[in-house]
Amino acid sequence: MGADMEEEKALMQKIARVLDEVGASIATHIRKLKDLSTLRSSSLFFSAFSKTLIPLFAFQRRTSSAERTVRFVATFASKCDSTTCFLEEFFRFLLTAAAAANRTARFRACQMISEIIMRLPDDAEVSNELWDEVIECMKLRVGDKVPAVRALAVRALARFANDSENSDILDLFLEALPLEQNAEVRKMIILSLPPSNATSVAILDCTLDVSEGVRKAAYYVFANKFPLQSLSIKVRTTILQRGLADRSATVTKECLKLLKDEWLVKCCNGDPIELLKYLDVETYELVGESVMEALLKAGVVQLQDDQSIQQFIVSTSNENEGESDHCIPRIQLMEAEVALYWKTVCRNLQIKAQERGSDAAAAMGPEAAVYAAEASDNNDLLERVLPAMVSDYVELVKAHLDAGSNYRFASRQLLLLGAMLDFSDSTNRKVASGFVQELLHKPIEYEVDEDGNKVVIGDGINLGGDREWADAVSWLARKVHAAAGEFEEVLLGVVEELAQPCRERTADFLHWMHCLSVTGLLLENAKSFRWMQGNSIEPDELLQSLLLPGAKHVHLDVQRVAIRCLGLFGLLEGKPSAELVKQLRFCFIKGPSSISIVACKALVDIAMWHGPHEVDRVMGLELSSLPHENKMTSSPVNLGDMDEDLNVELLHLLYSGLDLNNWTKSVDENESVQAILGEGFAKILLLSENYPSIPTSLHPLFLSKLIMLYFSNETKELLRLKQCLSVFFEHYPSLSANHKKCISKSFIPVMRSMWPGITTSAGGSSFMVSNMRKLAVQASRFMLQMMQAPIHAKETKKQNENQNNELPEVLDGLSEPSLDFECGEEGLAIHIAAEVVSFHAKKTAAQKSYVSAMCRVLVLLNFRESEQGAIKLMRRLLNRVAESASPEREVVKELKGMAENLKAVDREPEQELSQEQANYILERLELDLNFDANDSMEIQPTPMSRSSRPARSRRGARHHDSSSSSEEEEEEEEESPTSFVPKVTGSTATRSQRASKIAAMTKMTATRAVRITEEDDDDDEEQGSEVTSQEDSDQSDE
Repeated sequence: MGADMEEEKALMQKIARVLDEVGASIATHIRKLKDLSTLRSSSLFFSAFSKTLIPLFAFQRRTSSAERTVRFVATFASKCDSTTCFLEEFFRFLLTAAAAANRTARFRACQMISEIIMRLPDDAEVSNELWDEVIECMKLRVGDKVPAVRALAVRALARFANDSENSDILDLFLEALPLEQNAEVRKMIILSLPPSNATSVAILDCTLDVSEGVRKAAYYVFANKFPLQSLSIKVRTTILQRGLADRSATVTKECLKLLKDEWLVKCCNGDPIELLKYLDVETYELVGESVMEALLKAGVVQLQDDQSIQQFIVSTSNENEGESDHCIPRIQLMEAEVALYWKTVCRNLQIKAQERGSDAAAAMGPEAAVYAAEASDNNDLLERVLPAMVSDYVELVKAHLDAGSNYRFASRQLLLLGAMLDFSDSTNRKVASGFVQELLHKPIEYEVDEDGNKVVIGDGINLGGDREWADAVSWLARKVHAAAGEFEEVLLGVVEELAQPCRERTADFLHWMHCLSVTGLLLENAKSFRWMQGNSIEPDELLQSLLLPGAKHVHLDVQRVAIRCLGLFGLLEGKPSAELVKQLRFCFIKGPSSISIVACKALVDIAMWHGPHEVDRVMGLELSSLPHENKMTSSPVNLGDMDEDLNVELLHLLYSGLDLNNWTKSVDENESVQAILGEGFAKILLLSENYPSIPTSLHPLFLSKLIMLYFSNETKELLRLKQCLSVFFEHYPSLSANHKKCISKSFIPVMRSMWPGITTSAGGSSFMVSNMRKLAVQASRFMLQMMQAPIHAKETKKQNENQNNELPEVLDGLSEPSLDFECGEEGLAIHIAAEVVSFHAKKTAAQKSYVSAMCRVLVLLNFRESEQGAIKLMRRLLNRVAESASPEREVVKELKGMAENLKAVDREPEQELSQEQANYILERLELDLNFDANDSMEIQPTPMSRSSRPARSRRGARHHDSSSSSEEEEEEEEESPTSFVPKVTGSTATRSQRASKIAAMTKMTATRAVRITEEDDDDDEEQGSEVTSQEDSDQSDE
């Protein structure tokens, strides 16, 4: 026995020397593996080896020597002969350490296990039972509380995730990935996922991860594990769209590496056109353009000498007529990918030439000469690539137009090439001008349905049926007719020609739509009416003879295009015309959904451009003497019953349009009147400084409506409205302190409107009422978050300068409160406190829950030490707030904590706030609240009402629970609100022997009254009078 111990000790010393040497340098690992292998022949080797490693399991620091030692041990274990039992024994030793309570031991064990598994050869003979134990242990460690242990456990299981028999490992990875909080663990999970349809979706989601390393790992996995052909078109385009636009340069570089090295070189043999075919550029045009721009910027795309657009134009002589000098171009049609390729290449060459030309103009000497030479080379290359003559270019585009709808995308790309051609020559300009005329006169395409009706192809608004085509035509027309006023003159001539059948009432609806689409193109690109006057048709004539009759046309599609033109026409006018505004108001009120949407857009745009009061003044509407907010709330407009000439101001009319009851459900989820109006009012609030004519008193009204729309269940399907308001609420509170003031004023109206049973009836099931309360609580937390959002530094600096310039006045020895409290959390707190105090002692179940919810928000607000006046006023209000919320013990407890915090920040806690100071603060907040001179600044103990009825037994109290609500109200009226009953615990306190018999009887009666009151409160809770629990509100926040 002693000899074995001596032998083991000597063996441990030899192993320790080997481990020390391998920890010093990695160069000795191969030689030391042989030395350690010679020691393995001893029967005591495993015992000595494991004991020697024990100090490593307690070494917490991840030093380079420790990491080298771990790698050496893993390499040694993986190279052990499978016939020996060392590997199995060592695995079991590590599994024991992996289950240890010490975090360092678990980390080292998982580290060694993962290193050994990664180094084991594929033909290693390991028993299935041992692998099952290792897998189960590592699956357990995936849920370890230490992130490093979780990451190593995932790495250890990565080799088994490819096996179909271990599908539970893959399921574990996919389940843990979205829930993992640590970025390194998420990165390890992504790197461990095998390629499949399920994992591609999970990895694609990680391209939006907040961690830069995780996003980079996602693109690395796509590059190394997923061939281009194995991914769907949607996944390919999403990967490139996100990666090339990522905010991190390293992530963009990784995505570019994926694009160049894997997809372009390996999968497409370096052909960018072949790569574009994998991306469906007709559907994902922007992605195709960004890919080409990235490749061109990286210098991957190189033009060959024989590559140009001219290769698609082959000239053939006209032998039939014997005119050998006259050639007819024979056109070879382009595919969509080819057309997009040449458009991006030519645009890149033009931009580079312009940039180098600007650099040459700004530089001097040899540097300017170098830049000028580069600009000249790019211009020469662009000239070689583009068609040699404008006539060839025109024939090329015409050939694609005549080829049908399959080549429409290529035709549009070629149209955009026209902006790069030179039209300075009069002959070229004449040829191009004739081509522009053909494009403008090209009639609208349509098809005939089963009933013989003509159905327009496209959106029916823009020229050619879509916005992209209309933009391409307008760019070419402005390039050809670049002189001042020439573009307007040419298009007015086309409009005058097309409008003739419309004036004579001989045109069908297709001709009307074509004429109006050209008119819309003109109005959208015209800079001013100054360039439209003196031409074939005057602006006023255009309005009277074409736009207004088109808005009254019997066909709805014609009305829609005409109303859009009316909106554009109104933006060009220096002062909106009364007939135009009247027609838009009529279409907004009386038109069907599709017409009301377009009219709504036009009215919002005109109101924001000219100002709503200027529009009302044009209509001859006299501004009412009533405050605007009172008029909008007290006199709501029912658009369904509204007459055409009703005297309603524009803002009032648009505000009424936010009511969902005034509209039928729109077919398009992204296009609705509410979405347009919500976006319009959001812009008005964001840019409120640009609209001084809109009273600031209306801002809280608008904001309240937007918040209620955002949290309404009826607007869940209005995705555009939701997306617009989410962006608005994110930026609105941080732009200005006045915005915070507006939020503070909107808080109470929003909560009153959303809480069931306050301003509306609390009808419906208990489940519906509970959901409504949860939604209101969520809205209150949302508004609180907006109030606590920091203001941008520029606005804060400006506000501090204004405060420094204004010296505070003095009222009764206390400096006048700064106006900053109106825009801060202090103002909101006083608003909430005044709202809670306004409720009487006898409340309904809805009022009790409402008061409790308001108090829970109140205690979350913070007071700044500089606002001493608001602090003292709040301390004075808290006593009455606690009285109003007295049935809620937890709420009263939180209010007491808030009172203690306020007392701590009060510089003079014993000095009370005078009535004059309190009235000043309340006047600034526009609150009407009466103070009692005897109000205390300390919260009194929770009062318990003493009943005047005789004491009853416990059975009598239970019988009282089932009594009618009318009896409860009578009993509450009988209770004395000023009586104070001390809290009596279950075990009766020892009474003084000197107490009188009358005092003892009084205490006994009070105890019974407390018990009955507690049971009455419990009944109220069972009937749903309590506010939504904190847990429920947290769930709703999530």
